[in-house]
Amino acid sequence: MAHFNLDNVLSLPQVRELTLPLPEALKRVSPVGPRLVGGTSFAGHMALDAVQVQILAQACLQGLDAARQVVFGWQRQGQSLTDIYTRGIAPCARLTGDWWVGDQVDFARCTLVCVHLQQLLHDFSTEFLQEAPQPGNGWSLLLLTEPGAQHSLGLFMLSEFFKRAGWSVVMAVPQDMADFKRLFHSEWFDAVSISVSTDRHLDTLADTLPALRKGSDNLAMRLFVGGPMAHVAPERLQGLGAEVLAEDALTTVARITQAMLDAAVKAS
Repeated sequence: MAHFNLDNVLSLPQVRELTLPLPEALKRVSPVGPRLVGGTSFAGHMALDAVQVQILAQACLQGLDAARQVVFGWQRQGQSLTDIYTRGIAPCARLTGDWWVGDQVDFARCTLVCVHLQQLLHDFSTEFLQEAPQPGNGWSLLLLTEPGAQHSLGLFMLSEFFKRAGWSVVMAVPQDMADFKRLFHSEWFDAVSISVSTDRHLDTLADTLPALRKGSDNLAMRLFVGGPMAHVAPERLQGLGAEVLAEDALTTVARITQAMLDAAVKAS
């Protein structure tokens, strides 16, 4: 079980520099480099377009240093880390998933891109948290993947946005359902959000979550579900007894924070 308390500085094992040859089908935009396609001037969010996302994905396949250089280049062009995360790294992860589904990359290459993207988030974590910090709000949040999840990139990115917004955050990747249950009751949490990537555990979660919520020390705890399934088949999550969220990280933080504010007003 991977269990991260994000109130403390994370220290993960250093990623060994790995490279794989770029598949011929993906050699459509080159060379990979820090300069934005189209020049050095741009307006707002339009700079990080599909071409730039593909450049980052190609860089991740070439190596971690190449991926870092792309992000450094975007920063030099004036892009904030918030935009880089939401309009560069997150779409890059989705693009790589599409490549895998379309048999353009194998599982090893898909995993390599995700490892490098997550390492980028760790590399820039301190700088990101200082970009637009907010004072602590006193709320605690548990972010969980479904049991046995292969990747936690999206959840880690979400945890960074919550932490910057003043939340106390614990992120965990449970190995199995027993681990999931232990984590759910490990501490007092004001809210729990679960990232669901597949349909493997939907029936078990539907049976388990109501009892876990009822047995929680905080009977007013708010429960949310999101992740890839919320985007591709949100109706499959309706039976879990939780609010379904399918927005980007910024919107998700805003919605959960507003839900907490509304609940506080209602209770007063």
